[in-house]
Amino acid sequence: MCGRYAQTADMRELMEQFSVTGTSPESSLPLNWNIAPTNPIYIVRANDQSGNDAEAKKALAVVSWGLIGPWLTDFQEARASQSRAINARSESIHEKPTFRNAFRATRCLIPATGYYEWATALGKYSPKQPFYISARDEKQLPIAGIWSSWRAPNGEVIETASIITQEAQGELATIHSRMPVFMPQDRWDTWLNPRNTDVNELKSLMVVENPESIVKAHPVSSAVNTVANNGKGLIVELPLGEPETLF
Repeated sequence: MCGRYAQTADMRELMEQFSVTGTSPESSLPLNWNIAPTNPIYIVRANDQSGNDAEAKKALAVVSWGLIGPWLTDFQEARASQSRAINARSESIHEKPTFRNAFRATRCLIPATGYYEWATALGKYSPKQPFYISARDEKQLPIAGIWSSWRAPNGEVIETASIITQEAQGELATIHSRMPVFMPQDRWDTWLNPRNTDVNELKSLMVVENPESIVKAHPVSSAVNTVANNGKGLIVELPLGEPETLF
């Protein structure tokens, strides 16, 4: 599960890394080291949702974290449901009513400077110890996601998104049983193409071997547990006091 993450790049940095030449927000979101469910987040998606864009231009957009089910009709219920839909499991995303339509038609990338995970009792670290996981190359992590539009009873259109997760592999599994699906750059265009509706092909795009070659992890303070806490201090490495090996 990925329940908190950091985004500390401004809009122009993201546009450069993800080669965004389509539409973009009017202004950057504030830097945030402790993004929580329902917060506004960046996504990268196809600029033309018809799939007819021969240049495969990408757009940068701001949406709310936590997909709203397409069948919901009550505004308060829809907002409350978001915290339960911040993550979509790669193994069942094509079947679950909340996610399956978006998986087939409106996929995205969710850029993250890094994300947090809390150790489980099944791993080798103390339960509930938070870790910060970021890219080895210091760039943005391109995480696979889905997005959708929901129309409220008052006519307001709310765009939301979910992070796709999978069973943790390699050293990441020593911290938690789940991890985000990382999307290599050479798969971006295929993943974002709205015309690509082949479930088997889409599922194959989410298979990434050796994730520890992509990310690194270190323990951090439990200050991240409190949503109100923010700032660079949240990602500072915390010595565990024991000679435990991280990757």
